Amino acid sequence: MASSSPAASRSETSPTAPSPRKAVSAAFAGAFIEWYDFYLYGTAAALVFPQIFFPEADPTVSLLQSFGSFAAGFLMRPLGAVVFGHFGDRIGRKNMLILTVLLIGICTFGIGLLPGYEQIGVWAVVLLLLARLVQGFGIGGEFGGGSLVALENAPTGRRGLMGSFHQMGTPAGLLVSTGIFSLMQLLPEEQFMSWGWRVPFLISGIFVIAAFLIRRSLPETPAFTADADEVRSIPFFSLIRESWRNLLLGIGARMADAVTYNIINVFAISFVTTYLGLPSALILVGFTISAAVQIFLLPLFGAWSDRVGRRPVYLTGIAICAVGGLAYFPILQLNQPLTTWLIIVAVHAIGTGMMFSIQGAFFAEMFGTRMRYTGLGVVYQSSSLIGGAPTPVIAVALTSAFLGSFWPAVIYLVAMCVISGICVLLVSDNSKVDLSDTASITTRRAKQVRS
Repeated sequence: MASSSPAASRSETSPTAPSPRKAVSAAFAGAFIEWYDFYLYGTAAALVFPQIFFPEADPTVSLLQSFGSFAAGFLMRPLGAVVFGHFGDRIGRKNMLILTVLLIGICTFGIGLLPGYEQIGVWAVVLLLLARLVQGFGIGGEFGGGSLVALENAPTGRRGLMGSFHQMGTPAGLLVSTGIFSLMQLLPEEQFMSWGWRVPFLISGIFVIAAFLIRRSLPETPAFTADADEVRSIPFFSLIRESWRNLLLGIGARMADAVTYNIINVFAISFVTTYLGLPSALILVGFTISAAVQIFLLPLFGAWSDRVGRRPVYLTGIAICAVGGLAYFPILQLNQPLTTWLIIVAVHAIGTGMMFSIQGAFFAEMFGTRMRYTGLGVVYQSSSLIGGAPTPVIAVALTSAFLGSFWPAVIYLVAMCVISGICVLLVSDNSKVDLSDTASITTRRAKQVRS
């Protein structure tokens, strides 16, 4: 006789679990699209958009306005995390994954078609901001869903490794976007500023079609279809009520990663060109090399975290970013390509890589199945809004206020690393716990905290 339990009912009708290769391919595809856009827009915001969309202000104000458009996309990310997380936790992961990748890709492609300020005036800025906001809304739902495709198909003891394959989309996106952008910069400057910068944005259309085809045939994750937990009417409210402590600690834990990247890449590109008079290729080539190195390191870090736990790996990455951040700009001033590329690899590929490789697994293990999509998305996108979005603007403003000194921006980076380190120490390590058991564990701990 068939069981009448909810879990049994769902199990009988649930589709066959995808192969690990198909699951990680679907996860990788979305992460690649997300980060291809992120790195591409950040680079263009530093080098192209001040002239194309904000040409009437002085160079510093134009750069601030351009970085402001970069930050605008982050405003919609938490909302996207809540909306996509709501439906992802209530009706399933698959359809949300398809929607997010389409939203991100269509907007990235559209930016490549936008006329500049000289053609349509302020409407160019309005359209750029609109595309960036919609794009940010889609990105808000991507990390949670993309991570769960890999993690909820992974056995206990291998989530760090499986989750790291999803995160490999990040350096791959950086590698491809930076590589294509660098190739376009080989054009004469007039051609590059006229149409060359648009090519990397338009190429994203090919990547979107591929990601859509991969995800369209993906079944629902077994963890979701077999889950017997009560469906929350509004998962976000349940998250705030039942897991607020882990939510805040997760946001704090990711600040080091979000701030470090935006200081050493987005801000550093503008710093070396504006204050040091060095070519932007010094940074772009370094990050291309670092991304290639990081692709190979991420699975190693993920597997390491499966052996020793998430906290030791994450804390090591924070320490490397703090120490490397202190040496980063003094080394850039030397204008020596080899030493510049080595410090980029150390801080980016290794330092942020240790954190980024395990963030999906680390944060997923903080929440139960019926609020995990929402929890992952809110942690990740809120930290992006707080730590990632304003960082280039803060760094430029601090540098301008202190007469071109990079030290205030470096101090800001180190302070965020300290905050993240404290938060990681306060988070429970659930790397050896089955994901289906994390809901009861976090609920019990929440009750202990309240008592």
